[in-house]
Amino acid sequence: MNSPILVKGQNISLPDDVTELNVVVSWVDPERDLDASALLVSSMGHVRSDADFVFYNQPQSADAAVRYLGSSHTDEGKQERVSIHLDSLAAEIDKVVIAGSSEDCSLGDFGKLSLQVRDQSGSVLGEFLTADATSERALVFGEVYRRDGTWKLRAVGQGWESGLSGLAKDFGVDVDDNEPEDSSAEVVVVEVAEAHVQAMDATGDIVDVSIADVEPRKRGVRTKKPIPKKATPPQFTLAGGEGWQTARLFSVYGVGSGEEQEKRATSALIATMQAVRPFARAICARAGAPSGPFEGYLEVQFAKGESKVIPDGVFRVSRAGQVWTALLEVKTGTGKLHKEQLENYLDVAKRHRYDVVLSLSNDIPASAGELPVQVNKTKLNKVSLRHISWSEVIHEARMLLSHGDLADPLQVWILGELVRYLTHPKSGATEFVDMGRHWVVVRDSVTAGTLRASDVKALSVANTWASLSRHLALRMTADLGVPVKHHLPRKLSTDPQLRNENIVENLVASGCLSATLRVPDAAGDITVEADMRTNKIQCSTSIDAPTDGTSFRRASWLLKQLKNAPADILVEAVFADSSEISCENLATVRADTKSLTAGRISELQYFTLTSPTKMGSKRSGSAASFIVSVTDGLDGFYRDVVQPLKPWVPSAPEGPSSVTLDD
Repeated sequence: MNSPILVKGQNISLPDDVTELNVVVSWVDPERDLDASALLVSSMGHVRSDADFVFYNQPQSADAAVRYLGSSHTDEGKQERVSIHLDSLAAEIDKVVIAGSSEDCSLGDFGKLSLQVRDQSGSVLGEFLTADATSERALVFGEVYRRDGTWKLRAVGQGWESGLSGLAKDFGVDVDDNEPEDSSAEVVVVEVAEAHVQAMDATGDIVDVSIADVEPRKRGVRTKKPIPKKATPPQFTLAGGEGWQTARLFSVYGVGSGEEQEKRATSALIATMQAVRPFARAICARAGAPSGPFEGYLEVQFAKGESKVIPDGVFRVSRAGQVWTALLEVKTGTGKLHKEQLENYLDVAKRHRYDVVLSLSNDIPASAGELPVQVNKTKLNKVSLRHISWSEVIHEARMLLSHGDLADPLQVWILGELVRYLTHPKSGATEFVDMGRHWVVVRDSVTAGTLRASDVKALSVANTWASLSRHLALRMTADLGVPVKHHLPRKLSTDPQLRNENIVENLVASGCLSATLRVPDAAGDITVEADMRTNKIQCSTSIDAPTDGTSFRRASWLLKQLKNAPADILVEAVFADSSEISCENLATVRADTKSLTAGRISELQYFTLTSPTKMGSKRSGSAASFIVSVTDGLDGFYRDVVQPLKPWVPSAPEGPSSVTLDD
């Protein structure tokens, strides 16, 4: 079956063999939050009870047939998921309505919104795209409904300005978003043995009194999101001197062999995930797990023929009566993943109907979804193989500590202890520290002009550069609290071989390795370029010039935003006439702004700012390494140049001047 793009009002029949649907609501802007929800509606057009409303405050229906699975980031933005088990829906349910809503802004601010309905294998059955929303706060994307014994999908596209609360009320949900009243001072609790007792009235006569049960007022569904609270780690203030050291939760003392490294790192990771549930959710989401309570286990034994298979760990997540399971294979230090071992785990997972085999090592994939080891594709028919790096684990922990919503000080301390342990050299869990064994040879070949596109060593360096570029994006994500992306053209982002060949071609032609990073709300993309021929790291960004005023005024506008930028920043002014492009260092422009614009007649269109720094020569290790020079150059450029830079905003249009008419 093809995956048709539906238009508003169109419907299609779903295949008869489909029993489970994965509904995905997605949008492009990762800074905005859209919340998916579902309503189980009877033939009367309303829910049977409030339990038929599935959303973030009520994540599953009473029969667990419909489940809210939460949100996750994608390369294109963000998404929310809802699962529907068609065979588990009660007979009186006529349709399941799929909606999306936002508390923070109108849906018109999101731009393009998408609804995708997939079957249990991940194949897309239907998709509905819309950009018609304006001031609405909630939107019914579509509905899965019964018709003549079959299930069908209809694209709806109807909006509600009253938001999720108004939408839910219109489908019969009892909504109560008022804050609960604290009436404890008005309540008197008494204990009675019987429902009929005797009491004395005002005249002293004995009378019979009936005790009636009074039920508390029933509250409706609360659609408002709970407000997260930020916690700080415990402070140690009673030390008797500077030499007093606090006890560490995960000690690096006595760490010996690689096997012991793996066991300690795995145990520390799983223990922290069990104690800090938001961290467990972040790690498990990378493996495709649903939201739900997490449990982790170490070195569980499984039989495979006459031998035993012992994964380093097992992740389990429960959701609506079902259990998602991943077998974990861990490597630390220079340990490498092995095809045969992963295939054994895939066989075990398939036999036990587990969901995923997850590998964890110091290998950083060049892009999300890439695997450091390729396995026989027939092993992946029923089980997924996923990979994350220790670097990604560390970034997730730092992201949660700096920008998450941890409300428990003890959780903050535990997660901080994990980061401290994993970043210690003895843990065996490293971030990106080595350009690989071919780096020096390829670098010297570029300098000598002897590198050719057919050199297989250059392809290895290209893949390592792509991995470093992704590491830079992950690192900035953890530091800034926003999803920074390594931006690639679509055809290169989906084809690793083509991407690496493209990197090598550019390296041969220009002597440069280049990557583009996209930071949400930044004035422009950041380009990081390593020039092997000049031994320079160059970070640059471009920003549009104002569209009104003279070229001098436009240059002055930029100069005001670069008050704290280093004097050696190169400022390039690009004019409509390409022959009039000018470039000066910032010190010269500060002394004479006209140095950029003098003698230019055509319109000044945009500026490019470039920061050149010295390139490290060593492949790994010390402060003189290539990787350190790249990260330091990027950090300084973002801090001093990009972060203070704001795009030009035109003034509001002037209204007509008042005119006084003579009599």
